[in-house]
Amino acid sequence: MKMKRTLSIILLSLIAGLGVSDVHTQTPTVTAPCRIGQQAPAIGFWTWAANAHVKVYIASADFKTQEIPYLLKAFQNWNSASESTASGVTFEYVGDAKQRLSCDNCLTVMRGPVFDKAKRHATELKAFSAHHDQIINYASIIIDPRLTNPKAILDAVAHELGHNLGLLDCYTCKKKSTLMNQFKVMNVPNDMAMPTACDIAQVREAYKELKVRVRPSPPSRNLIDEGEEPVDDDTPIVIPKP
Repeated sequence: MKMKRTLSIILLSLIAGLGVSDVHTQTPTVTAPCRIGQQAPAIGFWTWAANAHVKVYIASADFKTQEIPYLLKAFQNWNSASESTASGVTFEYVGDAKQRLSCDNCLTVMRGPVFDKAKRHATELKAFSAHHDQIINYASIIIDPRLTNPKAILDAVAHELGHNLGLLDCYTCKKKSTLMNQFKVMNVPNDMAMPTACDIAQVREAYKELKVRVRPSPPSRNLIDEGEEPVDDDTPIVIPKP
């Protein structure tokens, strides 16, 4: 426990030292209305239960020391919008992990090979639902080792956290209108690390719907184990030629 607290203090110091708290803290502004497919993503994806306190673990051995504050910043950005989204979901960095954890309301951030020519993405959300519905019991965000630009990592994790709150990808949405249209070139940030006004509005809709009905687990192409529902994020990514 003492080591975890010490690591947390060190990481918070790194954030201050690197000036990450000043990165991508723009106020969300989007011209109303938020049209789905134009300025706003559709909803119906994986979702933490309303008011869930999600414990975040990072496989720190997978990341360079200077990358970790950017991971944490993505969680801070979504935490700052928690009240506005009416989800009540908050993320708290707890400490280090050696592998993906399966404790209730646990989210593990780690590296792993997820990029290939077929999938064409650099990050991936894997979620487990005990009741085979959209409610996440535990999950992991996997970041491909080739994604190394810290600001691009920040943008990518912020995008994956949108998936954690019910948002689908939106490749037709206008630039800068949503986190869910993501960047298109590996290691080139898209400067979208804060949820926009339309993202916030759609998360609010997702949690409003959750009070009425809970959807089945999102469809999966590759079932790993019973209850394990990894979902590909088909964000179009290209690796620039050297």
